[in-house]
Amino acid sequence: MRLSRAEVLTIPNAITGVRALGIPLFLWSYLVLENLGLSLVILVIGAVSDYFDGKVARALNQETKLGAALDPAIDRAYIGATLVALVIDQKIPLWVLLVLIGRDIWLGVMLIVKRRNGSGVFEVTFLGKSATFSLLYAFPFLLVGGEGGIARLFTTIGWAFACWGIGLYLVTGLQYTRLAFVGTFDQDVQPGNLDK
Repeated sequence: MRLSRAEVLTIPNAITGVRALGIPLFLWSYLVLENLGLSLVILVIGAVSDYFDGKVARALNQETKLGAALDPAIDRAYIGATLVALVIDQKIPLWVLLVLIGRDIWLGVMLIVKRRNGSGVFEVTFLGKSATFSLLYAFPFLLVGGEGGIARLFTTIGWAFACWGIGLYLVTGLQYTRLAFVGTFDQDVQPGNLDK
């Protein structure tokens, strides 16, 4: 599939590209420089720009297939990189990383199944976006969280968002898995009938 210049060079894709550059910058600032303030700013900018790239795309009528593919890929990379950093710093347990990365690996396999069925890629659902936003909101709080005072409050808020996000992440994993098999066993099953 060849993309035209107009599909690649859009303002939303530029926002997504800049957001992607924040991933290694975050890892460097948090793990090498140990600069909590800069790391927090990078995470917040990443989360806010994730919200705005879609809004800008719709407002400027610049929605593209490339943007639709890049946005969730960058989300996964941000989540993965932040999880690794938080596990290394012992802010979250290893099981959180394993569950979330495991879900994404599973969906990679399900994407292969979905494509073999001739139905393309997964469209991001409202629940999927909610799960991602919950996790992206959790990370800054967990980053600055700690044991005493206001840091304890940040930890509590971070874990509230993280638990909600993990739960939604797993539910959407099941939904996407079901979508991957639509048509495999029963040609009469349509995506709109999944809630029945």
